[in-house]
Amino acid sequence: MSNNRGRGLQAGALGTFDTVVMAVAGSAPAYSLAATTAVLVGAVGTASPAALLYCAIPMLGIALAFSYLGRIDVNAGASYSWVGRTLHPFLGFLSGWALVVSATIFMVAGSLPAGSMTLALFDEQLAENTALSTLVGAAWFVLMLLVVLGGARLTVRAQLVMSGVELALLALFAVLAVFHTDNARAFDWSWFGLGQFDGVSGFASGALIAAFYYWGWDVTSNLSEETRNSRRTAGIAGLIGLGVVFLLFEVFTIAVNVILSAGQVHANEANVLAVLGAEIWPGWGGKLLIVAVMLSTVATLETTLIQVTRSLFAMGRDRTMPGALGKVHRTWNTPWVAIAVVGAVALVMFVASNALGTVGDILSDAISAIGLQIAVYYGLTGLAVVVAYRKMLLKSPANFVLGGVWPLFGALFMFWVFVESLGGLSPAAVVIGIGGLAAGLVPMVWYWRRGSDYYRPAKLDAAHAIAPDYVPAGHPPAHVRVHEGLPTDF
Repeated sequence: MSNNRGRGLQAGALGTFDTVVMAVAGSAPAYSLAATTAVLVGAVGTASPAALLYCAIPMLGIALAFSYLGRIDVNAGASYSWVGRTLHPFLGFLSGWALVVSATIFMVAGSLPAGSMTLALFDEQLAENTALSTLVGAAWFVLMLLVVLGGARLTVRAQLVMSGVELALLALFAVLAVFHTDNARAFDWSWFGLGQFDGVSGFASGALIAAFYYWGWDVTSNLSEETRNSRRTAGIAGLIGLGVVFLLFEVFTIAVNVILSAGQVHANEANVLAVLGAEIWPGWGGKLLIVAVMLSTVATLETTLIQVTRSLFAMGRDRTMPGALGKVHRTWNTPWVAIAVVGAVALVMFVASNALGTVGDILSDAISAIGLQIAVYYGLTGLAVVVAYRKMLLKSPANFVLGGVWPLFGALFMFWVFVESLGGLSPAAVVIGIGGLAAGLVPMVWYWRRGSDYYRPAKLDAAHAIAPDYVPAGHPPAHVRVHEGLPTDF
């Protein structure tokens, strides 16, 4: 029986395999490699594999935090709910707002490559046209908007096709890269060493960009109300998804270091993976990896739409944002108002993005800005699990490490990266990143003064599961139940 009766989303629509696919697609391996490798190499050079490795360790702590918080509070708002009920409602709203803003910015950062990659299949020169790339990217975005509007089952079916082809192509080129003999340089294990970074600030810059690579696996938590056995499935799928994309990121980043020169990477900022494919398999390779990137970009637009619309749905349901955002379509069981609002805002941003510069310029600033916002809500979630499970941490070594030390390390790492990287970012990236977060103060104060019940929460305590008397604003108590069978150990 669903623990979320009365919330309106389509309970039990997704299974374990579906959710793992969504986790991998959320991190968009091909898109992240194509759009971010040039930025990462520009920041840390051949230390790019090290940046991905050392960011993956604390990121796993954050994934553990999401997994175990999801066991005691199944909520489409995820960190928005968890942080609000453990640390403070203001911090909870900030956490949710950081996700909303970063995802909305990504609508531009993601749709532009979708458009340019589509055009590159026909003419490489057209791919450099920002206006035309924006138009084609907007068309892909609207298509994904309609798919997400059609419900969770339609969404995952589309995802299985797009991500299936993408992962098959990446696996093929990963094997081909191993046997490629025409190399620009020899592989060196020192690429994984801390000594490759240009001091502490260089390490922080690399870690901030690496955080953007991994971002997206947590879509499984935003889908928890629509997932079967979600208290277990959502968290496990996120962990598996993080492991899969880590391997792909490392293999292809090493391949870029080995096969491509620094000049090739710099000259192809928005299309590095296509250049790598052309080097590995002259003729067909570039086109095939362009297809992989295009599918990956469109697929991650879909998962990002899910994250932002489910977060806005949870906020509307709790009356911390306009209540209309919490409305669910009677036929499709999707938050149609939130989807329409996100679509309208993103399309306006598409038009505005044409004044910002080339595709490469837009991507560079957007990736850094999103990295700042990711660091905020991931860091807060890492702290939240320690507070929620504080009474259980000393019951076993596993509890202490997996529910306490590791997530806490992940949280502190995220906050450190946030602070340390500010000095090295462009003014545009800082304004987008910090300004986007600051804009959330307006709705937060407004709805706090209006008396939203979200700002008077029952505390989330793993030792007592979920408080049976907690009822989100405007909802009957039928959908809030004590979680039976909560494990006493991680």
